[in-house]
Amino acid sequence: MPGNPDRRVRRTRQAIQRALVELVLEKGYEAVTVTDVIDRADVGRSTFYAHFDGKQAVLFANLSEMAFLRPAISADGPPFAFSRAMFEHVLEQRRLVRALLGRRSGRAVTAHGEQVLRDLVRDELLARGAPASMSLELTVTCVVGAFMALLVRWVDEEITATPAELDEAFHAAVGPGVREMLARE
Repeated sequence: MPGNPDRRVRRTRQAIQRALVELVLEKGYEAVTVTDVIDRADVGRSTFYAHFDGKQAVLFANLSEMAFLRPAISADGPPFAFSRAMFEHVLEQRRLVRALLGRRSGRAVTAHGEQVLRDLVRDELLARGAPASMSLELTVTCVVGAFMALLVRWVDEEITATPAELDEAFHAAVGPGVREMLARE
């Protein structure tokens, strides 16, 4: 919604978003209906549709509000410096991220999160001098795959680690290949 919505609008949107997160954690994204969300948020159908055009829009609004997905791009310093801050933010918002990107989320939602991350990684590599090429796209795919695999297993509590440990593992896995790709190009 454009501008700065009043408190009632913000409360209604937050109630709808919170209801969807709770339901996804309970039932999985695919099993949740708009009627479930409306009932859980205790809002009317017309109120729901005044704010969102469906459950996917609610989840995408949750993703869009996660500011850590849009860090400033920098060609200085180590590649992918955003990763540690992302892992730390996820720790603070673990329940929300589990609903958005964990194994119970919908494929469309995970694909949207991956696309946001792909754009971020590609922009950073381009800023570091990598030319647009198939090599760049393959590297972006590998970097995003590594990050998402760690993130999803962590939020689903399949692995136990601190944000610093996750960040270290991520950089150890992708750093050598990225440096090689940048040096080649």
